[in-house]
Amino acid sequence: MSKFPVINTDPGVTRQVLADHPDLMLVAFNFTEKGAEGALHSHPHIQSTFVKSGHYIFTINGVKTEVGPGDSFVIPTNAEHGCVCVEPGTLIDSFTPRRDDFL
Repeated sequence: MSKFPVINTDPGVTRQVLADHPDLMLVAFNFTEKGAEGALHSHPHIQSTFVKSGHYIFTINGVKTEVGPGDSFVIPTNAEHGCVCVEPGTLIDSFTPRRDDFL
């Protein structure tokens, strides 16, 4: 069980830090409704995403890709990215270094 709270980030989306270390962070993003969005953004961290459940359309540097359970991918430093939920579920993201703004 995580010691970190569940945070509402966008309509239909919550975030919970699962584990952290200065060099690495693991975070669950839960999408509870179709059409919920992870808004386009960028950050200096390298991000790896694993689709635990649900279906999503990800945009990374203008390229759209549909992903589903079991898919995983890496988002490079400063790449503009976001997603739209097609079917509710959970994404597990890892960040290096840690996202101090999530603490």
